[in-house]
Amino acid sequence: MKQQKQQQKQVQSNVQLEVGQTFPITIKRLGINGEGVGYFKKSVVFVKGALPGEEVVAEATNIQRNFAEAKVKKIRKKSPHRIAPPCPVYELCGGCQLQHMDYRAQLDHKRDILIQALERHTKLNVNKLKIEKTIGMEDPWYYRNKSQFQVGKDKEKIIAGLYGESSHRLINISECLIQHRDTTEVTNTVKQILQDFNVSVYNERKRKGIVRTIMTRVGFQSGEIQVVLITSQADIPRKTLIVEEIKKRLPKVKSILQNINGQKTSLIFGEETIHLSGEEVIQETLGDISFELSARAFFQLNPVQTVKLYDEVKKAAALTGEEKIVDAYCGVGTIGLWLARDAKEVRGMDVIPESIEDAKKNAKRHGYTNMTYVAGKAEKWMPKWVKEGWKPDVVVVDPPRTGCDDKLLQTILQVKPKKVVYVSCNPSTLAKDIQFLSKDYKVENLQPVDMFPHTAHVESVAELILK
Repeated sequence: MKQQKQQQKQVQSNVQLEVGQTFPITIKRLGINGEGVGYFKKSVVFVKGALPGEEVVAEATNIQRNFAEAKVKKIRKKSPHRIAPPCPVYELCGGCQLQHMDYRAQLDHKRDILIQALERHTKLNVNKLKIEKTIGMEDPWYYRNKSQFQVGKDKEKIIAGLYGESSHRLINISECLIQHRDTTEVTNTVKQILQDFNVSVYNERKRKGIVRTIMTRVGFQSGEIQVVLITSQADIPRKTLIVEEIKKRLPKVKSILQNINGQKTSLIFGEETIHLSGEEVIQETLGDISFELSARAFFQLNPVQTVKLYDEVKKAAALTGEEKIVDAYCGVGTIGLWLARDAKEVRGMDVIPESIEDAKKNAKRHGYTNMTYVAGKAEKWMPKWVKEGWKPDVVVVDPPRTGCDDKLLQTILQVKPKKVVYVSCNPSTLAKDIQFLSKDYKVENLQPVDMFPHTAHVESVAELILK
């Protein structure tokens, strides 16, 4: 029976490997998830933890029809860019994928990840494209302004952290080298307060217990800190005493909130948020633009790099003061605000009504009268505005990882703005969307930006010009 299963596996797969088999392999480049990519008998193999240029002995862990996954058993020839990862839980946590590679090399390989995506998903001659060097950080540590750590128990001790990669084992994170130090300090203290008050923590398997997640966010410029306890129910025993203890031990905390999520879901937040103490929002500033951040408001996680990213958007837009701009997927209006001073008019849209309300407030607070925000999709609003005689010169898109909606891409080809500035957090979907738009648009410039050092993520700003 066992032999029959193995034969079936070989019939179903083009990869001439079996799980557990060890084999030598030379790593050619980094994959989109930060793993080393090499070839075994012409089949692609993704080797977790291996770096380009290395010769390793790998062990196959997963065989699929057209590829295999493996882990490093032994390094025969080491990359000159390999370093010892400084984080003690690096290999358990899964939050970072590239701490074992020196930072300069990370930036080079993130540019290469963008190039790979363009080679795979477009018919463009990549060698003729202008692809800039990746913009990195001067200090690539402690850059994240928000942590969302799941709460659990290890014997009788309350722990908080992230689930290990491809597992449901909670890894306690008492120090994180990519989180702002204040978020770590606050989370550790709140964890201790929950322990001291013997608060029950949520058990996902049994669907019992109260506290599910501790969310901590810090304003880099304001120094203000927000704590949100995400719970399975509204009632927390001795809630008032717990809030008073947080205020006493953490005077830096300016906003304490509770969010209720009783659903069986992987989503962190539920619909209801209760204001417990202090302010309902904290303040944050990007450049000379200030924002109010509520518990569920989306805001870029790396404020230092966000300024660089938005400056690249402004550079690509090349505004003269006469342009009409559409800011699709506008969120709370951050990109629109960045451009408004140099534009004739900005019109933004988003499918989340609360985001549109925040965007309107942000525009009003900064005294802009040339900004309009509407709830709904760009593919609905743009043709309507064109019909009314208002045609955008520049369309800025900043879609989720899944890329732009097909209908939006078709609408852009219909409306034909002079320029599209595409802000992307996923090189693969960026490349696919560029291919779709390449019928009418030429890629003028591509600028990768490192928003998340030590991870495999790469953001890009693409400047597309109407042919």
